[in-house]
Amino acid sequence: MFKHQHPYQPFINKDTTKLIVGTLPPPRFSTGDLLEKDVDFCYGSYYNSLWLYINKIHNLGLRFDNSEAAIEERKQFLIAHKIGVCDIVDCCERDKIDASDLGMKNIVLRDVVGYLKKFPNIDTLLFTGGNSKNGPEYFSGNT
Repeated sequence: MFKHQHPYQPFINKDTTKLIVGTLPPPRFSTGDLLEKDVDFCYGSYYNSLWLYINKIHNLGLRFDNSEAAIEERKQFLIAHKIGVCDIVDCCERDKIDASDLGMKNIVLRDVVGYLKKFPNIDTLLFTGGNSKNGPEYFSGNT
C-alpha cells in the first residue's frame, strides 16, 4: 500500500478571490521523481494542461522545467490574478501507484471550508474535474 501525501501547502493569500480546488498531484510529485518538463508546484505535471493553456492564452513564455524560476513564474501569475490553489485531499492510500482518483482509499481531506473562512475574499471556487474526488459533495464529508 502506497501512502500518497500531498507535497504542497495550499497557495492562498489575503487577496485571493478565486480558488482552484483539485484532488492531489500525481504520486511522482510526492516521491520527487519528476519528469524533465515537470514543475515542482501546483498543477506542475507537464501532462496537465492548466499551465499550458494559461501560458498560451496570456502569452507568458513560462518555463517548463524543474527550476525555481519556473515555480516563481507560476506563483507570480497566481498572485497577480488573485488565484489560489487548495487541493481537497491531504493524503490517501493507494494499492497501485498512479494518479487516478478512483484508486484512492482512506482519504484524509483538507479543511477547505476552514480556508474559505480564513480567506473571506474568496468568492469563486473552480473545481478541476467532473469525475474526480474533489466535487462539492466532499465538503459535507460524504466520502
